[in-house]
Amino acid sequence: MMENPLFKTIDLSAIKYCMSGAAPFDNDSFRLLESFVGEGKVVELYGMTETSPLITVNPIFGKKKIGSVGIPAQNTRVKIVDTETGEKEMPVGEPGELIVNGPQVMKGYHGNPKATDETLRDFQGEKWLYTGNVAQMDEDGYFFIVDRTKDIMLLVGGFNVYSKQIEETLYEIPEVDLCAIIGKSNPDRPGSELVRAVIQLAVPAKGDDPKVLEEKIIAHCKENLVAYKVPKIVEFVDEIPLTAVGKIDKKAMRN
Repeated sequence: MMENPLFKTIDLSAIKYCMSGAAPFDNDSFRLLESFVGEGKVVELYGMTETSPLITVNPIFGKKKIGSVGIPAQNTRVKIVDTETGEKEMPVGEPGELIVNGPQVMKGYHGNPKATDETLRDFQGEKWLYTGNVAQMDEDGYFFIVDRTKDIMLLVGGFNVYSKQIEETLYEIPEVDLCAIIGKSNPDRPGSELVRAVIQLAVPAKGDDPKVLEEKIIAHCKENLVAYKVPKIVEFVDEIPLTAVGKIDKKAMRN
């Protein structure tokens, strides 16, 4: 909508705030939307159907952090635990799986006790919901979603690589409209993956030389990422598949 010239003609002064969820909102789009609706009116939050749905939210009238999904909602406890066992709480700033405990957490999946047992697990003597999201918490208690364990974290030469950081770097390039980082098995190193960037170009760039674009993308990533996070494969596609709610469908892309 923000790319439509008519959107700029709409009087949005009556809007008190805009809630953003379902998928990460890249920084440039975040600031652009605020330029239309007003500074401080865009609020990112995080939740799941299984939590009715709110888990964390940036304070509407308090300090907001762009890129963060905010702080826990009222009466909600959130922890970050290791992704291997889910039993060890991670230090501040370290990524791990986000788990949640609160009155809004579901009792279980109807008719599916196996899935219930996989999602609702004991942690320190209580039942916690394991979200499948990798996140980290900063020193102020704000949470940042890094990736989804269910989307498979990339393992590159023994390092865990979280796709969101690479994707945010790619979104800094004007020619990139949509992008997704997908792992590809490395034939030379069993058990390791290659970083593969799948890119949907912005309309003005669709006629550009793909080789020149690839070189620009790789150069930008080398300037802003450590070497093992730089994409080894760059693929341009006409359209990146989306789920019914508008999220990038990485499962479909891997298949």
